[in-house]
Amino acid sequence: MTRDCCLLLAVAGLLLMTTALALECPKIKVSTCQDCIRSGPGCAWCKKLDFTKAGEPDSIRCDTKGQLQQRGCAAKDIVFPESVFSPVKNAILDDRTQLAPQEVLLRLRRGQPAEFNVTFRRAQGYPVDLYYLMDLSYSMHDDLEKVKKLGRDLLDALNSITSSGRIGFGSFVDKTVLPFVNTHPEKMKNPCPNKDTTCQPPFAFRHVLSLTDDASVFETEVKKQSISGNLDAPEGGLDAMMQVAVCGDKIGWRNVTRLLVYTTDDGFHFAGDGKLGAILTPNDGQCHLEEHMYKKSNEFDYPSVGQLVQKLAENNIQPIFAVTSKMVAIYQKLSEMIPKSAVGVLHEDSSNVIQLIKEAYNNLSSRVILDHGTVQDVLKITYDSFCHGKKPTLDGTRGECSDVKIRDQVTFQVKVTAKECIKDQSFTIRPLGFTDTLTVRLVSRCDCDCDEQPTPTACNKKGKIVCGICSCNPGHIGKNCECETKGKTSKELEGSCRKDNSSVVCSGLGDCVCGQCTCHTSDVPNKQIYGAFCECDNMNCEVYNSYLCGGEERGRCDCGVCKCNAGFEGSACQCMKSTDGCVNPKGNECSLRGRCQCNMCQCNSGYQPPFCQECPGCPSPCARYISCVECKAFESGPFQKNCSAACPNINEQSSLVGGRQCREKDSENCWISYLMRQEDGEDTYSFKVDGKKECPEPPSILAIVGGTIAGVVIIGLLLLLLWRLVTELYDRREYSRFEKEKSKARWNEADNPLFKSATTTVMNPRFNGE
Repeated sequence: MTRDCCLLLAVAGLLLMTTALALECPKIKVSTCQDCIRSGPGCAWCKKLDFTKAGEPDSIRCDTKGQLQQRGCAAKDIVFPESVFSPVKNAILDDRTQLAPQEVLLRLRRGQPAEFNVTFRRAQGYPVDLYYLMDLSYSMHDDLEKVKKLGRDLLDALNSITSSGRIGFGSFVDKTVLPFVNTHPEKMKNPCPNKDTTCQPPFAFRHVLSLTDDASVFETEVKKQSISGNLDAPEGGLDAMMQVAVCGDKIGWRNVTRLLVYTTDDGFHFAGDGKLGAILTPNDGQCHLEEHMYKKSNEFDYPSVGQLVQKLAENNIQPIFAVTSKMVAIYQKLSEMIPKSAVGVLHEDSSNVIQLIKEAYNNLSSRVILDHGTVQDVLKITYDSFCHGKKPTLDGTRGECSDVKIRDQVTFQVKVTAKECIKDQSFTIRPLGFTDTLTVRLVSRCDCDCDEQPTPTACNKKGKIVCGICSCNPGHIGKNCECETKGKTSKELEGSCRKDNSSVVCSGLGDCVCGQCTCHTSDVPNKQIYGAFCECDNMNCEVYNSYLCGGEERGRCDCGVCKCNAGFEGSACQCMKSTDGCVNPKGNECSLRGRCQCNMCQCNSGYQPPFCQECPGCPSPCARYISCVECKAFESGPFQKNCSAACPNINEQSSLVGGRQCREKDSENCWISYLMRQEDGEDTYSFKVDGKKECPEPPSILAIVGGTIAGVVIIGLLLLLLWRLVTELYDRREYSRFEKEKSKARWNEADNPLFKSATTTVMNPRFNGE
């Protein structure tokens, strides 16, 4: 009990805090009532004529109701539109009507929720349509025999829970392409694994019987069915469910409770599996039944689970998955994604399907889920569920109550909030699985209805009052229409009140009156706003010792900059004027390379305190000024004709202490060694040359020519010797090869093919030997 009280107190505190935050009004510069109302849900507008004083902006009319009343604005002069709920159609709940109201009108103000109650009362004997969708793959052959005898029992079971029940039948296998189905011609005719058994050709989905109340017709049509077959274990059940959901006129659905009983002993294919069969076109969620067959199954991929859930919800269909025990876990996961669905364990021969359907129907009907259709992102809809007097469920994304018995009544409080001003529109709220609907029409309430009474003398008789401020006639502008435009447009007059094209009129701190800025009076004590464009004030300056500009004795703030009194300096007048710490040993302030502020040197770029004498990152002056040293010390180089003009700040000294030792080449390629020191000021140097130039001796022409000729001769001789060596080596190698081949030959006279005998024998053909 104590815990419940604490919880209620915490919830109440949270609601009070949320309400307080909602009633705040952001401090935004607005000039009209409409802009004020749209700036925040807690903003109100004071339409009292003399509410603003001279120099005060109209934006102070926009604040919370409490603040406006404290400033003297009466309640009758405060404009504060609120979100309003109005019932349009609210029929009494009976056995035909389970949801009330049936239509409402909400006038929504931005950020303010409109609340209304929705009541649901479960009726008795509500009509039911049941479509039996069966897997006819070969493993379900014994189940089909049971289903063929179910017609009368199934209808009797429906009539036991409703006064008007109808049943229909459809079957599915899978897509008729590889790898889902064996596409061999013989297997396409008879897909059964046993050739002695006759099976019908495979198919995706066949609508066998539209919804009817004749059990004999159901049994007759189902008895005509025979088993079929496919290759892989998952079936094309989602394809079939999609067609049953979207082909309402062919299935014969009435506007009653719609049940889809899905029986199978295997899993299901879903979006993406079609790629295995080269089916790449996504499912379009449309009806494609031709002659009771889904003939485009090989053109469209399987539907996704989300796509199927959407179509089932749109068509108010509640699926009951009657599956074997090994498949229960898979279909329970699928059921979790479908708000109104149930899963039951089917016996291996489907003998318990009647009892399973009755239990699933009772569970679905006793669970009431109130949900809405698709709405724009600018709308936020929440539900508070009040079920059987139990602790309410607050701010749910949908309303939900369980264990709702027949004639039980539950209530849901619906809150609709518009995050922005909306256009007129509507959406539907319905209890999932039931046909009753609630239409919610939305109208924006982002304008002011000030209901002014005409005042002839107002606005200098040159305009009329709109929500407490003047709306001037053409040719006149101003807070009281006191200015004539004299041929200029209001934009042109406003242009003279802008510092530049991109800036706000009078910096947002004044009113443009007849082309000139009249600055507002600040709410902050002692703060003044001034300037041609109201761009200045006397408070936006640096602080020193917790005082603006160090206090009145040190200085004052003028348009964001501290103006220091005599004897003080610094950005916040924080320093006494003195230069004692800035003078170098030569008596120059900051070495003439910076300025003294707060008794410290603020050096130019690169130079370092304390006296701006050193510049570690600066380029070396040695190479930079070598031409000046050459012309001043030796009267040569590129500047010799105008040396004094080209090098006014470079001076030669007979004696020099300290500085940088330099050694550079001049224009004649001679080395010059000298000492260079930077004097106070920018680019002022003194130098002292150490001795004479070091010029290189001229080259010996004879030595160069002789050396060149000698080099050519030596190289020629070396090349000739190299050629002779290579030739000798080649000849030696060839001779050695010849000797080697010669040593291998061993010829004699008998074997010599070139040998010919000196004797010739002639045979007489007539000689007989006697």
